[in-house]
Parts: sequence; C-alpha cells; structure tokens
Amino acid sequence: MSMSKSSKMLQYINYRMRVTIQEGRQLVGKFMAFDRHMNLVLGDCEEFRKLPPAKGKKTNEEREDLRTLGLVLLRGEDVISMTVEGPPPPEESRAKAVSAAALAGPGIGRAAGRGIPTAPLVQAQPGLAGPVRGVGGPAPGMMQPQISRPPQLSAPPLSYPNPPPVIRPPGQMPGYPGQGPPQNGERST
Repeated sequence: MSMSKSSKMLQYINYRMRVTIQEGRQLVGKFMAFDRHMNLVLGDCEEFRKLPPAKGKKTNEEREDLRTLGLVLLRGEDVISMTVEGPPPPEESRAKAVSAAALAGPGIGRAAGRGIPTAPLVQAQPGLAGPVRGVGGPAPGMMQPQISRPPQLSAPPLSYPNPPPVIRPPGQMPGYPGQGPPQNGERST
C-alpha cells in the first residue's frame, strides 16, 4: 500500500496508538513516524498478545501476555489496523511552551556568513579565552617565528668548467646528440 505525504496520518503524530499486526498481536505506543509504505515507528511501545489456555486447566480462558518493547519499527506489510488510544501527553506541549518563553541570557546574536562583516571581537571572558598561560600547550616563546640564518659552510663553493661546444655535422638539427632529421628509410618515433 502506497501513501502520500499529505495524508491524514500526520494529524495523529505523537498520539498514543494501538496497532494490530498480522500475527494477532497488538502494539500500543506513541506514534512517532510513518512513510509511504505504512512503515511505522512507535515509541514507549508495549506488546499485548493472547495466549492459549493452560493445558492443565479445564476452563477455556485466554490469557493475555504483556511485554515492554520500547522503540519499535513496524514493517507496513504486517500492519492490519490502527486505532487511537489517547491524545498526545500534555507534558510535551507544556515543555514546548516553556522553552519558547525561556528568558534571554547574556549572549549576543551576531550575523555571520558570506559577505556580512562581523563586529569587532570583544575581550573573551576569563576561562573562555583558551588555555591558561603555563598550563598545557607550548610555551609562548616556542610559538614566535624563528629567523633562519644560512648555515656556515666549511668549504667555498666549487666552480665547474664550461662543457666543450658541440660540433654537429651539416644537416643535423640542434637538439639532443644523436637526434636529427630522419634519414632515408627511417621513421621518427
């Protein structure tokens, strides 16, 4: 079964839902997400299943087993039905309202990014300016640029004589020795 994103399912996000799956089990949990294949994510999920009556008893009483599962991902193929168990818990909406009305702190908002100049930096508060002098990290003198001086050589530089001029026979082009225009019947590679 394929579903669209503008489904009515979106209005039930965070509701407490009871989902019946193919094996007859029922899962109850907070409906957190779904996709177009009807795969479901349930949070704080509990599983209820009917057990056959005990063999030693004569009454045909079915027992119900309860397991706590936690976060569950259900494959859409296995889902038979979904029913609403209850609305979203009220503490979530209250927590959102409290965080939205939180008091502003001493921080400063500044624009940062491409092409927007930032305000000049203010001296950082103590403890936020980096490592304390002398504790951790290299000493301040080690971080200063060093002036490099050429090493003292023990011998004067050597001079080499100029190589003798290359004398080429007539018709040979200048280049590497042995290279010239192709001779009759030869190919140049």
